Amino acid sequence: MPAAAPAADRVYTHIKQAVLDRRYGGGTLLTEGELAEAVGVSRTPVREALLKLEVEGLIKLYPKKGALVLPVSAQEIADVVETRLLVEEHAARKAVPAPPHLLARLEELLEQQKRQADAGDLAAVAVTDRCFHAEIVRSGGNEILSRLYDQLRDRQLRMGVAVMHSHPDRIAKNIVEHGEILEALRAGDPDAAAALVHRHVGWFSNLARGEVR
Repeated sequence: MPAAAPAADRVYTHIKQAVLDRRYGGGTLLTEGELAEAVGVSRTPVREALLKLEVEGLIKLYPKKGALVLPVSAQEIADVVETRLLVEEHAARKAVPAPPHLLARLEELLEQQKRQADAGDLAAVAVTDRCFHAEIVRSGGNEILSRLYDQLRDRQLRMGVAVMHSHPDRIAKNIVEHGEILEALRAGDPDAAAALVHRHVGWFSNLARGEVR
Protein backbone atom coordinates (compact mmCIF):
# COMPACT_ATOMS: atom_id res chain seq x y z
CA MET A 1 0.00 0.00 0.00
CA PRO A 2 1.89 3.09 -1.22
CA ALA A 3 0.23 5.44 1.30
CA ALA A 4 1.74 3.44 4.16
CA ALA A 5 5.31 3.75 2.85
CA PRO A 6 6.13 7.27 4.11
CA ALA A 7 4.41 6.47 7.43
CA ALA A 8 6.45 3.25 7.76
CA ASP A 9 9.60 5.23 7.01
CA ARG A 10 8.74 7.72 9.77
CA VAL A 11 8.19 4.92 12.29
CA TYR A 12 11.39 3.17 11.18
CA THR A 13 13.45 6.36 11.60
CA HIS A 14 11.86 7.12 15.00
CA ILE A 15 12.57 3.67 16.46
CA LYS A 16 16.03 3.32 14.95
CA GLN A 17 17.19 6.73 16.22
CA ALA A 18 15.78 6.01 19.69
CA VAL A 19 17.56 2.63 19.80
CA LEU A 20 20.85 4.10 18.57
CA ASP A 21 20.90 6.89 21.15
CA ARG A 22 19.56 4.60 23.91
CA ARG A 23 16.21 6.31 24.53
CA TYR A 24 14.97 2.76 23.89
CA GLY A 25 17.61 0.76 25.76
CA GLY A 26 18.39 -2.94 25.40
CA GLY A 27 15.64 -5.04 26.99
CA THR A 28 12.88 -2.45 26.39
CA LEU A 29 9.60 -3.93 25.16
CA LEU A 30 7.91 -1.73 22.55
CA THR A 31 4.22 -2.21 21.69
CA GLU A 32 2.61 -1.43 18.35
CA GLY A 33 0.02 0.78 20.04
CA GLU A 34 2.59 2.93 21.88
CA LEU A 35 4.70 3.35 18.75
CA ALA A 36 1.67 4.23 16.59
CA GLU A 37 0.69 6.88 19.13
CA ALA A 38 4.25 8.25 19.48
CA VAL A 39 4.63 8.79 15.73
CA GLY A 40 0.97 9.56 14.99
CA VAL A 41 0.27 6.72 12.53
CA SER A 42 -1.85 3.56 12.36
CA ARG A 43 -0.53 0.14 13.36
CA THR A 44 0.03 -1.10 9.79
CA PRO A 45 3.13 1.04 9.07
CA VAL A 46 4.39 0.23 12.59
CA ARG A 47 4.36 -3.50 11.76
CA GLU A 48 6.16 -2.79 8.47
CA ALA A 49 8.90 -0.79 10.24
CA LEU A 50 9.33 -3.41 12.98
CA LEU A 51 9.81 -6.21 10.42
CA LYS A 52 12.58 -4.19 8.76
CA LEU A 53 14.29 -3.49 12.10
CA GLU A 54 14.13 -7.19 13.03
CA VAL A 55 15.98 -8.06 9.80
CA GLU A 56 18.65 -5.49 10.78
CA GLY A 57 19.11 -7.21 14.16
CA LEU A 58 18.06 -4.29 16.36
CA ILE A 59 14.84 -5.84 17.70
CA LYS A 60 13.11 -9.21 18.11
CA LEU A 61 9.38 -9.49 17.46
CA TYR A 62 7.12 -11.44 19.81
CA PRO A 63 3.61 -11.98 18.39
CA LYS A 64 0.84 -10.38 20.47
CA LYS A 65 3.43 -8.94 22.89
CA GLY A 66 5.50 -6.43 20.95
CA ALA A 67 9.11 -5.88 19.96
CA LEU A 68 12.07 -6.36 22.28
CA VAL A 69 15.06 -4.05 21.78
CA LEU A 70 18.03 -6.42 21.67
CA PRO A 71 20.90 -5.57 24.04
CA VAL A 72 24.38 -5.12 22.60
CA SER A 73 25.88 -8.58 23.08
CA ALA A 74 29.48 -9.56 23.80
CA GLN A 75 29.55 -11.50 20.52
CA GLU A 76 28.36 -8.47 18.54
CA ILE A 77 31.11 -6.32 20.09
CA ALA A 78 33.76 -8.96 19.32
CA ASP A 79 32.59 -9.29 15.70
CA VAL A 80 32.49 -5.53 15.11
CA VAL A 81 35.94 -5.02 16.67
CA GLU A 82 37.48 -7.82 14.59
CA THR A 83 36.04 -6.41 11.35
CA ARG A 84 37.01 -2.83 12.23
CA LEU A 85 40.61 -3.82 12.99
CA LEU A 86 40.97 -5.66 9.66
CA VAL A 87 39.60 -2.72 7.66
CA GLU A 88 40.95 0.25 9.65
CA GLU A 89 44.55 -0.84 10.18
CA HIS A 90 44.82 -1.49 6.45
CA ALA A 91 43.18 1.89 5.71
CA ALA A 92 45.52 3.76 8.09
CA ARG A 93 48.60 2.39 6.32
CA LYS A 94 47.10 3.14 2.91
CA ALA A 95 46.27 6.73 3.95
CA VAL A 96 50.00 7.57 4.08
CA PRO A 97 51.11 9.88 2.54
CA ALA A 98 47.94 11.66 3.62
CA PRO A 99 46.51 14.22 1.17
CA PRO A 100 45.98 17.72 2.64
CA HIS A 101 42.18 17.53 2.23
CA LEU A 102 42.06 14.37 4.40
CA LEU A 103 44.15 15.98 7.16
CA ALA A 104 41.98 19.11 7.05
CA ARG A 105 38.76 17.07 7.27
CA LEU A 106 40.06 14.99 10.21
CA GLU A 107 41.13 18.18 12.00
CA GLU A 108 37.65 19.61 11.47
CA LEU A 109 35.95 16.45 12.81
CA LEU A 110 38.26 16.41 15.84
CA GLU A 111 37.32 20.00 16.73
CA GLN A 112 33.64 19.19 16.21
CA GLN A 113 33.92 16.19 18.53
CA LYS A 114 35.52 18.35 21.24
CA ARG A 115 32.64 20.84 21.04
CA GLN A 116 30.03 18.07 21.21
CA ALA A 117 31.78 16.46 24.19
CA ASP A 118 31.87 19.81 26.01
CA ALA A 119 28.13 20.16 25.36
CA GLY A 120 27.52 16.62 26.70
CA ASP A 121 25.85 15.45 23.46
CA LEU A 122 26.92 11.80 23.51
CA ALA A 123 24.89 10.72 20.49
CA ALA A 124 26.54 13.47 18.39
CA VAL A 125 30.00 12.53 19.72
CA ALA A 126 29.39 8.93 18.60
CA VAL A 127 28.35 10.05 15.10
CA THR A 128 31.43 12.29 14.71
CA ASP A 129 33.67 9.53 16.07
CA ARG A 130 32.34 7.20 13.42
CA CYS A 131 32.79 9.85 10.68
CA PHE A 132 36.45 10.33 11.68
CA HIS A 133 37.21 6.64 11.10
CA ALA A 134 35.07 6.44 7.95
CA GLU A 135 37.02 9.33 6.35
CA ILE A 136 40.28 7.37 6.75
CA VAL A 137 38.69 4.24 5.28
CA ARG A 138 37.19 6.17 2.34
CA SER A 139 40.50 7.90 1.61
CA GLY A 140 41.92 4.58 0.38
CA GLY A 141 39.60 4.70 -2.63
CA ASN A 142 38.49 1.04 -2.27
CA GLU A 143 34.72 1.16 -2.84
CA ILE A 144 34.15 -2.43 -1.70
CA LEU A 145 35.95 -1.85 1.62
CA SER A 146 34.09 1.44 2.10
CA ARG A 147 30.73 -0.27 1.56
CA LEU A 148 31.66 -3.08 3.95
CA TYR A 149 32.64 -0.49 6.55
CA ASP A 150 29.40 1.44 6.04
CA GLN A 151 27.44 -1.71 6.88
CA LEU A 152 28.87 -1.50 10.40
CA ARG A 153 27.64 2.07 10.89
CA ASP A 154 24.53 1.44 13.01
CA ARG A 155 26.26 -1.15 15.18
CA GLN A 156 29.20 1.22 15.71
CA LEU A 157 26.93 4.11 16.71
CA ARG A 158 24.94 1.93 19.09
CA MET A 159 28.07 0.54 20.71
CA GLY A 160 29.67 4.00 20.83
CA VAL A 161 26.78 5.60 22.71
CA ALA A 162 26.53 2.59 25.06
CA VAL A 163 30.24 2.87 25.87
CA MET A 164 30.08 6.61 26.51
CA HIS A 165 27.20 6.12 28.94
CA SER A 166 28.96 3.33 30.84
CA HIS A 167 32.54 4.69 30.56
CA PRO A 168 32.30 8.51 30.54
CA ASP A 169 36.09 8.79 31.01
CA ARG A 170 36.46 7.19 27.59
CA ILE A 171 35.20 10.32 25.78
CA ALA A 172 38.29 12.43 26.58
CA LYS A 173 40.63 9.48 25.85
CA ASN A 174 38.86 8.92 22.56
CA ILE A 175 39.49 12.52 21.49
CA VAL A 176 43.17 12.35 22.55
CA GLU A 177 43.65 9.11 20.57
CA HIS A 178 42.02 10.63 17.48
CA GLY A 179 44.55 13.47 17.77
CA GLU A 180 47.40 10.94 17.94
CA ILE A 181 46.14 9.11 14.84
CA LEU A 182 45.90 12.43 13.00
CA GLU A 183 49.47 13.36 13.98
CA ALA A 184 50.84 9.99 12.80
CA LEU A 185 49.12 10.50 9.42
CA ARG A 186 50.45 14.07 9.24
CA ALA A 187 53.98 12.78 10.02
CA GLY A 188 53.67 10.21 7.21
CA ASP A 189 54.28 7.23 9.54
CA PRO A 190 52.13 4.27 8.39
CA ASP A 191 53.37 1.89 11.13
CA ALA A 192 52.58 4.38 13.91
CA ALA A 193 49.16 5.17 12.39
CA ALA A 194 48.24 1.46 12.18
CA ALA A 195 49.50 0.77 15.73
CA LEU A 196 47.49 3.70 17.13
CA VAL A 197 44.36 2.54 15.31
CA HIS A 198 44.92 -0.98 16.67
CA ARG A 199 45.14 0.29 20.26
CA HIS A 200 42.22 2.69 19.82
CA VAL A 201 39.76 0.25 18.23
CA GLY A 202 41.08 -2.78 20.11
CA TRP A 203 40.11 -1.16 23.43
CA PHE A 204 36.51 -2.10 22.65
CA SER A 205 37.46 -5.78 22.83
CA ASN A 206 37.68 -5.32 26.63
CA LEU A 207 33.90 -4.91 26.52
CA ALA A 208 33.45 -8.24 24.77
CA ARG A 209 34.22 -9.94 28.08
CA GLY A 210 30.76 -8.97 29.26
CA GLU A 211 27.57 -7.18 28.21
CA VAL A 212 27.71 -3.40 27.93
CA ARG A 213 25.62 -1.91 30.70
